[in-house]
Amino acid sequence: MKHVGLTGGVASGKSAVAAKLAELGAVVIDADALAREVVAPGTDGLAAIKDCFGPEILQPDGSLDRKALGAIVFADEQARQKLNAIVHPLVRQAAAVAREQAPHGALVVEDIPLLVESGQAGKFDAVIVVQAPQAERIRRMVQNRGWTSQDAESRMAAQATDEQRAAVADYLLENSGTLEELEAQVTALYRQLAPAQE
Repeated sequence: MKHVGLTGGVASGKSAVAAKLAELGAVVIDADALAREVVAPGTDGLAAIKDCFGPEILQPDGSLDRKALGAIVFADEQARQKLNAIVHPLVRQAAAVAREQAPHGALVVEDIPLLVESGQAGKFDAVIVVQAPQAERIRRMVQNRGWTSQDAESRMAAQATDEQRAAVADYLLENSGTLEELEAQVTALYRQLAPAQE
């Protein structure tokens, strides 16, 4: 099994890279999806978040109010660290289970937005970093996600810099062109990384 980390800043195109890798045959473990699962209603993760941040971060149906929690943690570094201390270990545990279930000889790609920030680069055989120009990322967040440019900038400021991500990259994918150009880079990289099939 080859174990690869995939990361990139918000709106860099990392999800498009993960989708293409999955289409090509990689086993993709999505840390964001796991992060949602470990704080679903009835989980220990959600109980711990409620204990830490109070019942106002819950929706009327008992699920997590991501917007309310986001408003707290993106404005306060200590609050964000507290949240990460709850969620990150649960996500790593769930990812370990998913890795164990991957077929023998698979290319396993862990899609982790905060790979650099959480100091995980060293646990992979290789790290893929997706980069895009900052102005382009802000444009994507405003147009595609309906965020204000202020929201976009604060989200980017809460993450590692392009330089910090590039410093841990074994492979750097530049996403300043079309989706087709990005997918062509991913296909070439997959052929390089995928274990030879016996």
